[in-house]
Amino acid sequence: MYKKMLVPLDGSEFAEAVIPYAKELAARLNVAIALLHIAPPEERGFFAPLHRAYVQQMIDSIRRQAEEVQREIGFKTEQPMQVEGEIVSGYPGDEILRYAEAKAVDLILMATHGRAGARHWALGRVAERILRQATVPVCLVRAEVPDAVPYDRWPKKTINVMLDGSELAESALPHVEALAQQKGETVEVVLVRVCEPPAMPTYESPEISGVPLNWGEYVQDELGRCEKTSNEYLAEIEKRFKEKKISVRSEVLAGKASEAIMDYAAKNPQSMIVMTTHGRTGIRRLVYGSVAESVLLGVSNPIFLIRIGQTSGAASV
Repeated sequence: MYKKMLVPLDGSEFAEAVIPYAKELAARLNVAIALLHIAPPEERGFFAPLHRAYVQQMIDSIRRQAEEVQREIGFKTEQPMQVEGEIVSGYPGDEILRYAEAKAVDLILMATHGRAGARHWALGRVAERILRQATVPVCLVRAEVPDAVPYDRWPKKTINVMLDGSELAESALPHVEALAQQKGETVEVVLVRVCEPPAMPTYESPEISGVPLNWGEYVQDELGRCEKTSNEYLAEIEKRFKEKKISVRSEVLAGKASEAIMDYAAKNPQSMIVMTTHGRTGIRRLVYGSVAESVLLGVSNPIFLIRIGQTSGAASV
């Protein structure tokens, strides 16, 4: 169970794109919110009263919204909704990581933008730093997505968890289970696995002698076998969720993994994607494999990322 969620803010509408997620998750999971307002160093003195007024306004607004959600769903707790705020001055990446460690937060919820191309990486330098070094899960919300429906207006909550049969990917499952336990809300978990067609060897490849005469039939046979084993694998994981009364179903996609996932996400924009990552340095090593990197760059859905080796949060992974 998550206990405290860190929400970094800088006073912009861009950063405030996370507010619908914050108040919904806080209210339905009974999680305390820590607002961290990061001001530029040059504004430390003269604009301090304005920063304090802004933080207090956000505290009051989010608390009021979260408590309204709890009243609507009849969720009674022993203590009122806990929302606190702090103002710091410095580099956002440093301050977010420092606060997360000092205050023992379980989850970081932050906004990010989406610009194509490696030179303008979609997550930006701050999020890159957070993903690489944070010891807790990070939920990234795309800001300024055209025609996006706010999270609190989604007709239903759906969590798409990307699996490939590895223990690495399955380390996300305890977090998915925790996210699915939202009070007053039926959350549907969708287990997704992609079957990639075999790559045809080139004439320079040593395997060329073993290429079947009818390549098309061979590809279809391989995809069929993959679909069968994937359905069996996902059915076993479904049992874990059904035993805990969590709504769950599976999807087996065919195609290049990154493209299939991005296409699925585009067709289901009102859903959250859950993935695992590696915390290595550099854009090409930030995530586990090029598939996760491509998905991070190519979708507008909110993405919940668990870095390998983390032990904080809902459960040990």
